[in-house]
Amino acid sequence: MKLTLLKGTSEASDLLQRQDPLDMDAISSTVIQRTEEVFGAGVSPAQSVVKIIEEVRQNGDKAVLKYARMFDDPDISSTSYDLSLLDQAESQIPKKLWNSLELAAERIRDFHSKTMPKMEIKTSAGISEIVKPLQNIGVYVPGGTAAYPSTVLMTVIPAKIAGCESVCMVTPKLAGRDMNPVVLAAAKLAGVDAVYQVGGVPSIAALAYGTETIPKVDKICGPGNVLVAYAKKMVQGQVDIDGIFGPTETIVIADKSASAEFCAADMIAQAEHDPMATAILITDDCNLIGEVENALDSQLSQHDRGELARQALLTRGKIVLVENLAEGIEIANSVAPEHLCLMVENTAYWKTQVKNAGGLFLGEYSPEVMGDYVAGPSHVMPTGGTARFSSALSVHHFLKTMPVVELTSKEFGALAPDAVNIAQAEGLTAHSNALSIRLDNLSKNVQKGSV
Repeated sequence: MKLTLLKGTSEASDLLQRQDPLDMDAISSTVIQRTEEVFGAGVSPAQSVVKIIEEVRQNGDKAVLKYARMFDDPDISSTSYDLSLLDQAESQIPKKLWNSLELAAERIRDFHSKTMPKMEIKTSAGISEIVKPLQNIGVYVPGGTAAYPSTVLMTVIPAKIAGCESVCMVTPKLAGRDMNPVVLAAAKLAGVDAVYQVGGVPSIAALAYGTETIPKVDKICGPGNVLVAYAKKMVQGQVDIDGIFGPTETIVIADKSASAEFCAADMIAQAEHDPMATAILITDDCNLIGEVENALDSQLSQHDRGELARQALLTRGKIVLVENLAEGIEIANSVAPEHLCLMVENTAYWKTQVKNAGGLFLGEYSPEVMGDYVAGPSHVMPTGGTARFSSALSVHHFLKTMPVVELTSKEFGALAPDAVNIAQAEGLTAHSNALSIRLDNLSKNVQKGSV
């Protein structure tokens, strides 16, 4: 198959546009039609998000159940899920799969345990910083076209390692189906403290404001569709969020040493997520382009989601021909992709030139898909160019810091005169006085010989 071919940095910079994670134009006509059926003609999907959030804020469980029945399962009677049923999850899935999930969970725990910061850092006499975990976390797990046990592991485990008191999971129960046993197995392995059978915008609102059943949380994590992303943005500030995530994206930078089969496989793996997924190949080898395009054709027919992947590749897929790898790295840094894969010689050097990427995957045997499942770091990564200023989900996202000041009288006496000078320069006489009265007290004590 032929993908859109771009040449050089100027052309690539013009056409490799970042996707807006809140682009409502990407919403299907089916969703728009359903929105108008529920809320009336002329109500946009964005307006419906605002309406749902407000109704859940005002009416709690009543509103959550109303929308769960409307959008997911008309027969659902409660959003609560009996946590004891998680004990049955192991027996409901193949042993081989359970063992694989266990391996993934072990590697994720190991990575995040080793990246935990010290819980107290002393910087100088009387000054330190203490690190505290957030208390309550809500994890959103999509339940649409595919099951995502990996998302459960990649979000819950870092929060548990960070020391969060409670981590609950929200995921929709769809009509005519039991809760997905693989997702439940992952929840069991990750140590989820509660499960709620609700998805979409209502679940985000419930986590943000709390209901009679679903507790208010301090942070909401996990990917979702554009409406979920918009809901997270609407409640941001009421709670913390991990980010506003758009469609997934990968850039593969490859030179003449790269396998065309590997490049094509990685691009298809990205494209099968979503029709809006972005897979881009950047290369300085014109011969590789044709080889990759041929490999795409031969591989797409082998996959259950091949047509979906083909649509994404034709819509969002690109090939960029550059003069040299330095030019390719420059383009990647400008785009700041969620995933950046370097299938080039001398990865040790080229990785030092990367400034912006959610995750970096080096060499032919470190594909992004390994990062999705068993490598160890979380696969929840910044999209839409936000890797310029944000990072992949980690234990650090579930921690907060508090500076601590505990000065002795001697340390205070040495520092306070300078603080007085600054306070007086700012015209804050009460600030100055709070220091001066202590300095006067110290002076009196010195005269008395008590200091």
